Order: sequence, then structure tokens, then C-alpha cells
Amino acid sequence: MQHRQTDRRLYFKELASTSDKYFFPYISAFIRPGEGTGVLEIGCGEGGNLLPFAKAGCSVTGVDLAENKIADAIRFFEEENAPGRFIASDIFKITGFEKSFDLIICHDVIEHIFDKKAFMANLKRYLKPGGTVFMAFPAWQMPFGGHQQICKSKVLSRFPFIHLLPAPVYKSLLKSAGEKEGCITELLEIKQTRTPIELFEKLLHEYNAELLDRKLWFINPHYEVKFGLKPRKLPAFLGKIPWLRNFFTTSCFYVFRFR
Repeated sequence: MQHRQTDRRLYFKELASTSDKYFFPYISAFIRPGEGTGVLEIGCGEGGNLLPFAKAGCSVTGVDLAENKIADAIRFFEEENAPGRFIASDIFKITGFEKSFDLIICHDVIEHIFDKKAFMANLKRYLKPGGTVFMAFPAWQMPFGGHQQICKSKVLSRFPFIHLLPAPVYKSLLKSAGEKEGCITELLEIKQTRTPIELFEKLLHEYNAELLDRKLWFINPHYEVKFGLKPRKLPAFLGKIPWLRNFFTTSCFYVFRFR
């Protein structure tokens, strides 16, 4: 397990740095976040992605199922002297948010969702007319698309592609390495809810979304602060090859609106 998985203040700062340098400028090409802009992040964790938006004057709201992460988000924003509203809940059980937001952010969330169709269908409930969605996720077949970096085993947490093993073999490997049941369950669930590029783009088509932009990354921008690696986009020719591109895409950026 990487140190940032336990040091959540570090994780918050790293996400805030990546968001400030990459997410905020990228999104700003399609919507100008500023005073009065309502921003909702679904699956906000400790809130790092939202910090640059709050500092730009946006009205930010973060929702996450994990109460401990929401408690951290509130504390970290107070330490940064930044305004923000954070709620521990299933977003789709919250009333009063309908048509409230100019921008919805979903970063590394869709790959954890079982019912992706319901998730996409419900997103538009919270957008103002003409509202924008920024969604980012790792392609399933990429080296660490199974999120195995959360493993406590130093070997497994650094071992690429093991999530592509058949589920019984993968489970046995995790057990033999001494991983706890909670971790094993989470990793096997991610295997079930995996999100290849083709599946996500099919969802966009089914829900009549207007794709404003797509960026496929060979080296995820977040790897700059995590590992000191310079972000690199996937070569254009490779991005056009279905399925094969998933093995080389460490992060997918999408900006879209619902028609």
C-alpha cells in the first residue's frame, strides 16, 4: 500500500495540486468557473479536486458515501480557509439539488458504479440547463486499472495487470498475500464494475450526450505529483484502436453535456 493511501492529508494536497494544474484549466476551456458557478463533485473523497474551484470563487459541494472522508474534507477546507459544503450520502438520495449545478465532476468514480445506466440517467437531474460534466477514470485494462495499489502487500500493490486474471485466481492470489477480506471484496467489486473506454462511450451515446472533448492519457497527469512523471497523451493513432487502447490509457478525460 502506498503511503498516500494512509496519509489522507497528503492525498488531499496531491489531488488539489493536480486539479489546480490540470483539471481546472482543462474544464475552463468549456465553462468558466468563477463567482456564482455551482460545482458538484460526486465521490469527492477528501475534497482535493474541489479546492481550486473554491479558491476561484465557485460554490462547491462535495458528496461521498464515506463519512470519514467527508469529515476530513470539512477539516482540510477549514485549514485552507476555503468555503465548501460536504455531505456524507448517496447523491441520488439527496433532494433539493435538482437543477442546481453548472458543473458536475466525477473523478475516478464511474469505475466503481454497478448500475452505470442509472448513474448516467440521474446525473442530468442536478445540472442546470446547458450544464457541463467532467468525468475521468482509468481504462480497465491499463496496468493498475484494478486499483491494486490499495493492497497492503508491497509486491501486489506494485504488480501490473494482475486484476486481469480470472476472478477465482485473482481472489486466491490476494488471499495468499494476506490481504484482508474488505480489500479483497473491494478489488473483486472493481473487477465487476470495470469501465473500458468502449463501454463508457456507449453510455454517452445511449444517453444522448454531446461530447465536447476527450483526452486519453498514456501517463496520467496525477502521476506527476505522485511519481514525478511528466504527463503524456496517448498517441492519436493508438487512441483510435478499440480495446487495444485500454491497455495503454492510464486516465480518460471526458467533458460532455446532455442534449
